[in-house]
Amino acid sequence: MLSVQNIVKQYAEHRALDDVSLEVERGKIFGLLGPNGAGKTSLIRVITQITAPDSGQVLLNGERLNANHISKIGYLPEERGLYKKMQIGEQVLYLSKLKGLSTAEATRRIRFWFEKLDMGSWWDKKVEDLSKGMQQKVQFVATVMHSPELIILDEPFSGFDPVNAELIKNEILELNAQGTTFIFSTHRMESVEELCDNIALINKSRKILDGPVDEIRDRYRNNTYTLSYAGDLDPLAGQGIFELLESTVTKTGTELKIKLAAGCSTNDVLAILLPRVSVQSLQEVIPSMNEIFIKNVTQTDL
Repeated sequence: MLSVQNIVKQYAEHRALDDVSLEVERGKIFGLLGPNGAGKTSLIRVITQITAPDSGQVLLNGERLNANHISKIGYLPEERGLYKKMQIGEQVLYLSKLKGLSTAEATRRIRFWFEKLDMGSWWDKKVEDLSKGMQQKVQFVATVMHSPELIILDEPFSGFDPVNAELIKNEILELNAQGTTFIFSTHRMESVEELCDNIALINKSRKILDGPVDEIRDRYRNNTYTLSYAGDLDPLAGQGIFELLESTVTKTGTELKIKLAAGCSTNDVLAILLPRVSVQSLQEVIPSMNEIFIKNVTQTDL
């Protein structure tokens, strides 16, 4: 659906984006990741046509970005853009009309979303009277109101308590199930694992990693396991089969973190252990997106 091709963006002496390319598939949730200052916001501004790239191009549905695409994109920025003194209902109505909705249709949709997100009594309130989390719900409604094909969310859960974070997460998943494509920028790696189909990781203005989340996590598997058992085990019992990384005594026995030797399998581990101890669990440790994020960013920072 969205093709970002060799984007370069320079601000004076600072290169914000350096030959960045990525592909966002229709109907997917795409995670745009990176540390602060990596270039994520610069890329989002190019996609939303707030700024233009110095070179490269962005295609939406096979067409080079143009003014007609603005109504097909919804954008929730990290820095909120609501008018503090304006009544909430009138403000969302105004923003909806900017996206091409008639007054009648915009009013109908606003009332639908306000009721759905428990905001029914907010129409006459002012933004300055709301908490940060309540303001975020208003911003979310303004973002999705015109039923865009592509929705870009920059730290969408900022300011939310767990209940409202879950509420918005479910709305994202429901819209996605209906066919809406998302670009999701966040520092919360647990949200990435829970929501995203694919990711791209940007650091120091360049893309350093991309692909499906499951494939990336699988790529970083390193033959490490956690082993829980009850009984006494000679520390040298696994010599040649696995390396002991950590050992912890628990209420029910002992928990080890081990790394299998090349060519060895869990069957080899169990063959050694079962005659000696009562094995409670043996489970592979698959690296989290948080661990992968830190490893890749740290490596490119060296």
